[in-house]
Amino acid sequence: MPTHLSLDQHLETVASQGTALGDRAREAGLDADVPTCPAWTVRDLVSHQGMIHRWAAAHLRGEGDHDTTVSQREAATTADLLGWYSQGLEAVLEAAGSAPDDLQAMVFLRDAPLPRRFWARRQAHETTIHGADALAARLGRWPTADEVEIDPEMAADGIDELLSGFLPRGKGKLRFDDPVTLVVRTEDTGHAWTVHIDDESNTVTVGEADSPDALATGRAAELYLGLWNRGNEITMSGPSDLLDRWRQLVRVSWS
Repeated sequence: MPTHLSLDQHLETVASQGTALGDRAREAGLDADVPTCPAWTVRDLVSHQGMIHRWAAAHLRGEGDHDTTVSQREAATTADLLGWYSQGLEAVLEAAGSAPDDLQAMVFLRDAPLPRRFWARRQAHETTIHGADALAARLGRWPTADEVEIDPEMAADGIDELLSGFLPRGKGKLRFDDPVTLVVRTEDTGHAWTVHIDDESNTVTVGEADSPDALATGRAAELYLGLWNRGNEITMSGPSDLLDRWRQLVRVSWS
């Protein structure tokens, strides 16, 4: 799952979406519910993202033994959670900006870019998606793609990371007894992916298969939010329950 975007593009996204996440969280209030993550309040969301930024920064510094429970305790006890969050955002940006290109560090997706690029890309999309969660908390509903303000090429990159990186992992739960071939096509950036789902695995190829069983279309940002289960603007044809089953079975969570 190589990326065609630059390191600077990913880091600019981490910075802008990370700042937006903090601003939206402040406006919503830490006790507000998060409609896109029903089990969370904004406090939970900010604590999680602050922990993830520190975890990523540690890997970018080459610290493979980072203990995430330390960040979790800090988040639970700090008197200024949003200030603590901002410190983590600054840390991941500094670590990614100063890491060597030949950094040796853990990555966890199939066919991943080199570690420095992997972590910058992963944090760009982690931060954008959770920024959408913070916006949902402020709005009291799922946001639209226009409200989240995602660059189309960055959105297409995030679709590729989800489909080519996360979806084929062995821990994925998307399985159908009757095989289904799904084509995902962006209307604005010209990208397409083919997802074959059966009872044992998922396989993903870049490009569009002929005569698929299902087709998911929309602008890149609409598909990005929809496939990450943060938006309702996907146009889906094919089996009537496909989108509902996607929402139930495609879940990327911290473990």
